[in-house]
Amino acid sequence: MPTLPLLRRCKICADHVHLFVNLLPDIAARQVAAQIKDRSSRYLRKEFPHLLKLPSLWTHSYFVSTAGNVTLETIRRYIEEQRHHDVT
Repeated sequence: MPTLPLLRRCKICADHVHLFVNLLPDIAARQVAAQIKDRSSRYLRKEFPHLLKLPSLWTHSYFVSTAGNVTLETIRRYIEEQRHHDVT
C-alpha cells in the first residue's frame, strides 16, 4: 500500500477533473484536494501568465467517495466513460 497518495486515473474535462487516488486512512482527502488545487494552480499560472488575472482557478468545492464496494476496474471504466458525458 502506498505511503503517499497514488494517482490511479485522471480524466480532465472542460470544467472539472476526475481523479482516482489511493490514500491511506490517516490522510485527509480534503488536504489532498487542497494540495492538488494549490500546486496545479501554481503550475498553470506559471505556464499561462494570463491566468494571473483571475482571482482563483478552482472553487472550494470537491467530491470525495470511498471505493470499498467496487472494483478498481469499475472506477477506471467510470472515469473513462466521462468523456461521453462531458463533451461540450
